[in-house]
Amino acid sequence: MVRLGINVDHVATIREARKTYEPDPVSAAVAAEMAGADQITAHLREDRRHIQNRDIRLIREVVKTALNLEMAATAEMQEIALALKPDSACIVPEKREEVTTEGGLDLVGASAPGGLAELVNTLKGADILVTAFIDPAAEQIQQAARLGFDAIEIHTGSYANSPAPAQAAELEKIREATETAVRLGLRVHAGHGLNYHNTAAISGVPRIEELNIGHAIIARAVFVGIERAVRDMLKIMGRI
Repeated sequence: MVRLGINVDHVATIREARKTYEPDPVSAAVAAEMAGADQITAHLREDRRHIQNRDIRLIREVVKTALNLEMAATAEMQEIALALKPDSACIVPEKREEVTTEGGLDLVGASAPGGLAELVNTLKGADILVTAFIDPAAEQIQQAARLGFDAIEIHTGSYANSPAPAQAAELEKIREATETAVRLGLRVHAGHGLNYHNTAAISGVPRIEELNIGHAIIARAVFVGIERAVRDMLKIMGRI
């Protein structure tokens, strides 16, 4: 059974457009869990453009399933994670100028964050499952294993953004990446750009354990409510 994590960042995006108190991502997290979500995901960005410290603290207190904290590889975020004790932490790239995360974390190139092995070991020492958000490339997966990550989350943006004729090839890359990761002892998650049209195929890839989906579900929730939006996605995944 593939788990479904609901990213509530964009509930906070709507709130921050007016710098007011609603809609509340904490309430969204509770509603998503009640609808059947297996996990709540939230990204506390350095610039605090959506999720705020208060949000992530309260989400940690109210979540009954699991909390997945998306975070940059910085000393500030390490300190927050150690205090918060999320069930898992996904290390993601972060740029101030981007609208949303534009690609996977580069673990092998010149832009690879320093001190990653130490960060991974520190978080694991606090009983936090640590995930690398990376593109479906063998060299990235191999480095994630060397650095001691527990899991990878495959960045599915190329698959999600490809025209239909090209999606089969992108899906095959994800299948191959999943097989490589499993051989190396890594658990496999996936996310980014997944919606009600392209998630069924991803959820059918053997050994992918978890999908994290945010924008599409929050967008549908504007019209039908978050409970139905979550249940509709669970239905597409064959969960109900």
